[in-house]
Amino acid sequence: MENLKFLKKIGLAWLVAGVLLLGASCVRTQPANQSTAISNVSAAPVPSPDSSEWPASFNFGKPATSQEIALLDIDVRPDGKGLPQGSGTVLAGKAIYAVKCAACHGKTGIEGPNNRLVSVTDSEIAGAESSKEKTIGNYWPYATTLFDYIRRAMPFNAPGSLTNEEVYALTAFLLNANKIIPPEAKMNAITLPKVVMPAQKLFVPDDRRGGSEVR
Repeated sequence: MENLKFLKKIGLAWLVAGVLLLGASCVRTQPANQSTAISNVSAAPVPSPDSSEWPASFNFGKPATSQEIALLDIDVRPDGKGLPQGSGTVLAGKAIYAVKCAACHGKTGIEGPNNRLVSVTDSEIAGAESSKEKTIGNYWPYATTLFDYIRRAMPFNAPGSLTNEEVYALTAFLLNANKIIPPEAKMNAITLPKVVMPAQKLFVPDDRRGGSEVR
């Protein structure tokens, strides 16, 4: 009877040992199997598209006409090249601003809710460290590119809808509001390039021409 109990104990011990060895073997072989599976997937060839039967053109779009290009080719350079015909006064610009601009920039260009346009104190002059918000008066480098920006991008809900006369008038109004031109000034393709912005001296030409020294 005692021999039978002894044999049962030995058999149980061998059974436990066998289970442990089998588990250890599975743990050791699993990563290898996974690695093999991953490598097999990675090595699978990627089919390349057969372009031999593609058409010469997919007929998307069409060549732009000279009239279509002219509608978009309206950039104005700092020296005034590209300015259109027309003119505008400070008084006319004030009326246009009240209707088409004040809702976003405030009644006088200060109140917002969007960007402030006007500098109001001496601490906001161009280059003053105490100026915490960029405005036309303390940051914009050229009066000509102010015209360009207004014509292209404003008003926000209808960009490109202003006439050239309206843009000249708005430019005159905003320059006067920033104390850059007098109230009686009229802006056009001749007078606008002559306006010297207070912040122009803060900008310098980018003389980098590429090469290893440019990183």
